[in-house]
Amino acid sequence: MSKFRFRKKKQKQQRIPRELPVRAMLPNLITLMAAASGITSIRMSCQGEWRLAVIAITIAAVLDGLDGRMARMLKVTSKLGEQLDSLSDFVSFGVAPAIFTYFWIMEVLPEGSPLYHLRGIFWAFALFYALCCAFRLARFNIMIDDGPTQPYWKHFFVGLPSPGAAGLVLTPAILDLHFDSAMLQSPWVGSVMLIVCGILMASRAPTISMKKMHISRRFQIPVAIFIIFVIGMLVAHAWITLGIIGICYFVSIPICGMIYMRLRSSYEKRAQFNSAVNTSSALNK
Repeated sequence: MSKFRFRKKKQKQQRIPRELPVRAMLPNLITLMAAASGITSIRMSCQGEWRLAVIAITIAAVLDGLDGRMARMLKVTSKLGEQLDSLSDFVSFGVAPAIFTYFWIMEVLPEGSPLYHLRGIFWAFALFYALCCAFRLARFNIMIDDGPTQPYWKHFFVGLPSPGAAGLVLTPAILDLHFDSAMLQSPWVGSVMLIVCGILMASRAPTISMKKMHISRRFQIPVAIFIIFVIGMLVAHAWITLGIIGICYFVSIPICGMIYMRLRSSYEKRAQFNSAVNTSSALNK
């Protein structure tokens, strides 16, 4: 008998399109603009231009909120965009606020001051914040690949998001730009904000997320009026308004923790009840 050899059919490899639509590049361009704004903030911080540095980080935060939404709207999400967004967030909300806070602290410490010799410790606090931001972004990327979390996490972030952490770190400086208070521009205030925000980013503390939050129809008009009022305040009194927003966000963290614990407790009780019901029904069969 003759032997027959069956050859496996070669699978056709999918060809990568050589042409890319312009709309697919828009989200990545916005992400690069956010990174450029963060790098510009670092330059402004080194030159002591505090107002311009804060404005640059604020612009980066606005652009960071646009790139992902535009990618989903245009249906051009990609792995490249995700990694590029993480790198941009690390520069804009990790490195830039840390360098800003360090130079902002050092401005009020003359060379003859006893605290001037502790400048290495203040730099260590800045490094701690930046590294916690890197850890938080890496964990966020892993959680995206792992899939959805428990239902009670729907309205919360796992840990403090990097744009929110940058806003909290800059809140004392923003208030100082309005009040011009020596108490706010203190090395201890800046150091505490760096440490606290770094720990919150690296932790699994629940913080508020607006992504899946819905507003009832009867509250839409009051909410719209309130948003218009906030926009007007930002135009008329930008620094004090941003400072108040930062304080309100900081106060919301423990409130979110309490709400999260209640939701988690009710979910676990419901799950235990359903498990007991299923077990009893299986035994009765």
